[in-house]
Amino acid sequence: MTSDPRALIGILRDSHNRLAVLAEPLGPDQLRAQSYDTDWTIAQVLSHLGSGAEIATRGLSAAVSGTGQLDQAAFQPIWDAWNNKTPDAQAADALAWDERHVSGLEQLTDEELAGIRLDLFGRQLDAAGLVRMRLSEHAVHTWDVAVAIDPAATVLPAAVPEALEQIGGLLSFVAKPAGDSFRVRLRTTSPDGDYLLDVGEPVSLSPWVDGTEVDGTIELPAEALLRLLYGRLDPEHTPACTAEGIDLDRLRAVFPGF
Repeated sequence: MTSDPRALIGILRDSHNRLAVLAEPLGPDQLRAQSYDTDWTIAQVLSHLGSGAEIATRGLSAAVSGTGQLDQAAFQPIWDAWNNKTPDAQAADALAWDERHVSGLEQLTDEELAGIRLDLFGRQLDAAGLVRMRLSEHAVHTWDVAVAIDPAATVLPAAVPEALEQIGGLLSFVAKPAGDSFRVRLRTTSPDGDYLLDVGEPVSLSPWVDGTEVDGTIELPAEALLRLLYGRLDPEHTPACTAEGIDLDRLRAVFPGF
């Protein structure tokens, strides 16, 4: 993980470029095909990323201007407008808005980046936090498109530790333990990591501490852990991993996706 906003912007640029390479060649039938998300076509995933880029661009303007607040009442009209676009327009406009947002970040001066503060969803974000939030969503939804084209696709490697940091702070909102309670050690590769996942009230992910009592241990790539927490680690898209004392399906049930 990095706290350097310039480095994070660079990773976001790479994620945008990946999305453009994936989306630009798609024809009308491909855009209307199902993405990884069973409720969304590929065009609808792109629409979600496009509306997110439009909202993020507004948020960036508020953060740089010193307003520090983003009018969340404006979100619904933006989503409605994107939902009313044709699939072809959703795809084209998503890439245009995404480029506009990333370019806007790249053009900020060091002074402007240092001065960014934005209150959003109960959190005050600096430049690194603001970019990391967008990068996490962008990289995971880009995978939703990529895996529909190539079943072996993975999340952009450079985005994985940043997205893990982001989702780790939101588990109490996205996890659905449904009364289940357990503790599991999660050891990752690429990059190496060692965590304690505590499924209870609330669900939390924290650095591993030797001597902690757990119900089991799972070893898996960090990219797979990220997709597990985002509800995207179904058996058909699970790489080689080991589980002792606990079944991976028990974790999948806690993270149904969002």
